[in-house]
Amino acid sequence: MVKIAICDDDKAAVKSHGDIVKDCLRSCGIGYEIATYTQSSNLLFDITDDHFFYDLILLDIEMPGMTGMELSEKIKPHLPNVKIIFITSHIEYAIDAFELSIFRYVPKSDLTNRLVSAVVDAAKLIELEVGREYIIQAAGRMEKIPYKDIFYIQRDGGKNSMICSRLGISKVRKSLQQVSDELQTQEFIFIDRGYIVNIIQIMKISDSMAYLKNGETLPISRSHLQEVKKQINRFWGAHI
Repeated sequence: MVKIAICDDDKAAVKSHGDIVKDCLRSCGIGYEIATYTQSSNLLFDITDDHFFYDLILLDIEMPGMTGMELSEKIKPHLPNVKIIFITSHIEYAIDAFELSIFRYVPKSDLTNRLVSAVVDAAKLIELEVGREYIIQAAGRMEKIPYKDIFYIQRDGGKNSMICSRLGISKVRKSLQQVSDELQTQEFIFIDRGYIVNIIQIMKISDSMAYLKNGETLPISRSHLQEVKKQINRFWGAHI
């Protein structure tokens, strides 16, 4: 079930966007819940004060009072994993949208085709991220860490590993290779002999460094760099 919010000051646009979202998700067999807003301040209040949760938000950029760009900046601290799709007639916003880690930019000039593609891609990625957990079991202790919350896993000595996630640091008495084998998924990749990183958490790669959503940067070894880029391209090519 994908929880979606649509926000546009134009009521007709909200209905139109909602109809497109419903039709494309039904055709893909993806369950959804949709909430609609015509005032950006109401959406912000629901998220920041009443703790509403959304997986995906469709925002018009040009709204009175608070623009979609401003709203997205305020939302992200409360819903760090939310996918945001910007809808606008001004192409220059695409650059700013990229800087804010917006999932997709949809121009109004090609709304129907581009919005369908963006929504389906986002919904598939959300389904991919949800539901799987890495389980740590030891004497008197069991811990479950959702895959989507794991930033990276680091070697902690020869036979131990340290998992860095939104929940904090968790240690497991297993080698990095053992943990990798247990994860059994393509989104976790070695970027160095001492690090496994969650592709979904990578913001960008620059100067042999991986920049993560939690603000940390990790080194990519020279021997792994080209393979890391190939694996990232392969992963997003398969899932987006």
